[in-house]
Amino acid sequence: MIYIMVALKAEAQAFVDKYKLKNYKNENISVFISGIGKENMQISTCQVLKNFTDKDKIINVGICGASKNYELGELIDGMEKKITCVDTQISEDKFDIVDMESAGFLEATQNIQNRYIFKIVSDHFEPKSVTKDKAKKFIFDKIDEIIKRVDG
Repeated sequence: MIYIMVALKAEAQAFVDKYKLKNYKNENISVFISGIGKENMQISTCQVLKNFTDKDKIINVGICGASKNYELGELIDGMEKKITCVDTQISEDKFDIVDMESAGFLEATQNIQNRYIFKIVSDHFEPKSVTKDKAKKFIFDKIDEIIKRVDG
């Protein structure tokens, strides 16, 4: 089973549409919406891990803000790149990559081997420019690449 942790319903909807999920799951994938923020992600991820086995994989997928060194829609591997986890939306270019959930996911999964973080750049520190439809499209456009990397 692949467990996918997202913060927003729009992020989850990309997976629902792609895989025609019923109640956010099928026989291979389960999607969980944590809500925004580190603490929400940590709590939700800990709940999901109660059913986790060594064969399972868990992924935190979501949108992120980033400097102009990154293109809108670019896929970021959060296990390879440093992501700064923040408590509020950032509107100034003082970090490289920011999100609001990855640190909570990392804390919850610290003893898990099959864990992954993938973020898609949704804005260059202009969070008000991101709509639900844009967030969904950014995720949808990278699902195949994400699953390929996880199943790789």
